[in-house]
Amino acid sequence: MLRLDAYKVYLVLESAAALIFSLIFTVNMVYQVSVAQLTPLQLVLVGTVLEATIFLFEVPTGVVADVYSRRLSVIVGYFIIGLGFILEGSIPIFWAIAGGQALWGLGYTFTSGATQAWISDEIGEAAAGNAFIRGSQAGMVGALTGIVFSVWLGSLQVNIPILAGGVLFVILGAFLVLVMPEQGFKPTPSDERTTWGKMATTFRGGLKMINRRPILYTILFIGLFYGLYSEGYDRLWTKHLLENVTLPVLNGLKPVAWFGIINAVGLILSLISTEIVRRRIDINHQRNITSLLMLVTGVLVLSLIGLAWVANFGLALILIWLIGMAREVIYPVYTGWVNRRIDSKVRATLLSMTSQVDAIGQIAGGPVLGVIGNTFSVRAALTASGIILSPVLGLFAKAARQKDDSHSDVLQEDILKEKEALAD
Repeated sequence: MLRLDAYKVYLVLESAAALIFSLIFTVNMVYQVSVAQLTPLQLVLVGTVLEATIFLFEVPTGVVADVYSRRLSVIVGYFIIGLGFILEGSIPIFWAIAGGQALWGLGYTFTSGATQAWISDEIGEAAAGNAFIRGSQAGMVGALTGIVFSVWLGSLQVNIPILAGGVLFVILGAFLVLVMPEQGFKPTPSDERTTWGKMATTFRGGLKMINRRPILYTILFIGLFYGLYSEGYDRLWTKHLLENVTLPVLNGLKPVAWFGIINAVGLILSLISTEIVRRRIDINHQRNITSLLMLVTGVLVLSLIGLAWVANFGLALILIWLIGMAREVIYPVYTGWVNRRIDSKVRATLLSMTSQVDAIGQIAGGPVLGVIGNTFSVRAALTASGIILSPVLGLFAKAARQKDDSHSDVLQEDILKEKEALAD
């Protein structure tokens, strides 16, 4: 059995996975709208199935990576992801697509965290940081390449990139069986593993901490609203563009080609915008960060509502790209802002809670926006998505006025007592 250098395998894995996902996602929503002809509610429910599956299985599948093998978890994950997309691309009906998304979500939970843990075990934590950066760069190249192949195959038949992607994920899993090494794995001690009981304890302990610090309530509500709005846009913008905006006919370009162009340009613009923010904004200056988050979220809200009502293709393109850039900027800046507003002793707890709250928001908000889309229109659902997000602006303004007491002596004493209680 052939075993290659772990670092090289990691780069190939990141590049290949990004290429295959891009191959699929460039046409995935077009397939669901134009071939399967899903309603707005069905489109959103498909996303809800995905998010709920990830939420439910993230902890149980983590046991495989922690107890048995990181390598095994990653390989199993890609096999399951591949089967999910093969199912979705083969049968263009709601239940098959929802089932495929559930398999994708399940497979994702096997790979989530396990891939990063595997490469850290194999090459060491010190070298892993550089590997993550190189892996991200390899992934970007793979994603752009995947868009090109997706447009080519999708112009023949829309479901071909999805089927091809599913098969390629299975092949990727088989490739990893042959070449993926695992020399540094050590089973995680039982008291360090993530379990549902530990998650519940963390959540309860986090609530106690939040009661002593109003700023934490504000942070969690911001995370909730970010989750509530997102599924409506993610699942309905493609349908809106296909049904409410006239796509221009240039040199016989098919709709799938336009979506390839939109995704490729959007990816490049997002890379540029995040790099500008990284170079120009001082992440340690809290007032600047809060102002930036308010500004970018305001742009996102206005762009969402504007997109819902424009009929001009050029304007729609600009708004879609603005939405993409805003979202790519918000995530790292918001994460950095949260990190700076909370003490290191409670940081992991709160970040875990914000992740859970975001997932709950997506699961809860998606169906509501889908019902609005079914009952009224996709335009109404996208408008509602923007309106749902708008309270975040007031929450950021409130956060800017709230005192950051993360380093007070009284709070430190309370945190120590709470950490001791959680440990018991």
